[in-house]
Amino acid sequence: MTDRIKEFLACNKEDGPRLVVDLEVVRENYLGFAKALPDTRVFYAVKANPAPEILDLLARLGSCFDAASVTEIEQAMAAGATPERISYGNTIKKEKDIARAYELGVRLFAVDCEAEAEKVARAAPGSKVFCRILCACAGAEWPLSRKFGCAPELAAKVLERAHALGLVAHGLSFHVGSQQPNPRVWDGALKASAAVFRELAERGIQLAMINLGGGFPARYLKPVPGVKTYGQTIFRALRKHFGNRIPETIIEPGRGLVGNAGVIEAEVVLVSRKSDDDPRRWVYLDIGKFNGLAETMDEMIRYPIRTDRDDEAMSPCVVAGPTCDSVDVLYEREPYLLPVSLEIGAKVLIEGTGAYTATYSSVGFNGFPPLKSYVI
Repeated sequence: MTDRIKEFLACNKEDGPRLVVDLEVVRENYLGFAKALPDTRVFYAVKANPAPEILDLLARLGSCFDAASVTEIEQAMAAGATPERISYGNTIKKEKDIARAYELGVRLFAVDCEAEAEKVARAAPGSKVFCRILCACAGAEWPLSRKFGCAPELAAKVLERAHALGLVAHGLSFHVGSQQPNPRVWDGALKASAAVFRELAERGIQLAMINLGGGFPARYLKPVPGVKTYGQTIFRALRKHFGNRIPETIIEPGRGLVGNAGVIEAEVVLVSRKSDDDPRRWVYLDIGKFNGLAETMDEMIRYPIRTDRDDEAMSPCVVAGPTCDSVDVLYEREPYLLPVSLEIGAKVLIEGTGAYTATYSSVGFNGFPPLKSYVI
């Protein structure tokens, strides 16, 4: 919560949940990444929050962009990013979308199998490709394993096939899991990457780049290391596994760039108990899983919830959303401590919600409108 957000909420009263993002925090975060990893290019993960104001700011600051679709490519370009500053980082792409990205000037594509490389070769001839490898996501609050990437030993085969098809076998990528609190996890992925680099070099193919992915955390309820610690730890791992021949590196922060820049203001719709002897109250908000808080699935992301009565007596509460779907319960396994005096109509602030909230909000499930979003 920044003073600018406090002032905005105080001066602009409104019904319904709303997200407010402070651009000054985004600016500070970007400059922090640039300082912590000075030889690494930042490719902002557009999917985290594609608000035009955020993209415009980052484009002016010199950021590159990781896009998951043609729409995100077009959004980045509308903000002023040139095609060489854009990576089509989704490993699952329709061939027509690859062709459209190529038409727009994009020349950097992610793959994780030979079939995807073959699509790129047909639709974007001569482009650079990097192969995503599977890696452990141990400790991540939002794991990203299994769906994307291939075993490291297969990556060499994929890139060799890409090379044979006339593509530039450019490098590797991996993702250690979103909201990764342990900077040392990058070490194992870099060890595996170095082995693939060596194997392909023996076959006459010189890789040039490693995409270190995202995973850089925002602070929620638990403290996390600062970006400087991540930068130092990752650089030591690069030196350890690549010696003096460190390849070009890029990172794809999303949550780490915009997560702590946003706050959602929500309202208490109902407070109740399931029985007379139930020690837990149920607190229903006017926002839930389908209105922007999808990352509360399995209670993986635990957002700080603040009220103006947090100095009063507290008791455990189950926190749920407003829809008629029974899965729309945010926190039950580990109830939240909220003020005993919390009443219907009270406002609550859900902090750290600048990333993966507005874009997860449904168009109109149960008739609820999408989450309102303001960038200041």
